[in-house]
Amino acid sequence: MSQSVLSLKNVTIYQEGKSILTEVNLEVKHGEFLYIIGKTGSGKSSLMKTLYADLPLTEGEGSVVEFNLATLKEDDIPFLRRKIGIVFQDFKLLPDRSVNDNMFFVLKATGWTNNAEMQNKIDEVLAKVGMRDFGKKMPHQLSGGEQQRVAIARALLNDPELILADEPTGNLDPQTSGEVLEVLKSINANGKTIIMATHDYALLMKFPSKTLKCEDAKIFEVVQRTV
Repeated sequence: MSQSVLSLKNVTIYQEGKSILTEVNLEVKHGEFLYIIGKTGSGKSSLMKTLYADLPLTEGEGSVVEFNLATLKEDDIPFLRRKIGIVFQDFKLLPDRSVNDNMFFVLKATGWTNNAEMQNKIDEVLAKVGMRDFGKKMPHQLSGGEQQRVAIARALLNDPELILADEPTGNLDPQTSGEVLEVLKSINANGKTIIMATHDYALLMKFPSKTLKCEDAKIFEVVQRTV
């Protein structure tokens, strides 16, 4: 397998016909933890959406987990997303289903059929985020931090090569944000590649890592102390 999980060359990213980021050149190696920072509207989420094919790549070259974004067909998008775990700011848990049933829903949708194997996988990923005893709880019975842990566990179900976390601490208080970052860092320490969009500079200071900034329609690496 290539050492690169993600490569963008001379990419322009468009949202509703307007260019948001231009001349994007980015390579992410397996096992890296990368922050993407920038003001609201600077292009962080548009970049993330391009990586999981919610926005089409129409200009430049791009590959993610060995899928060519420029030539990607609509039928291929589900297969791309099975190799990517996505964590959102607002958790996106199904409110009328228990934690376990949220997990079963994803596994069944991605081709799993054996109930025992599915339950074993669910127990495994919930244990990784410290939520194994919460499987029978409903989302409304969980705190925001607990819901985000479940969302991270859900992103791990299909053993993705890349995890995209789009403002995963945006709705959480500082202490809970730190706990969620510790979970993500531990997952990264076990070999998972993680790209995290955030505007929480305090987290960058507490958990420093390679950082890119979106500003003035460009994306560039920043030295930690200048963030």
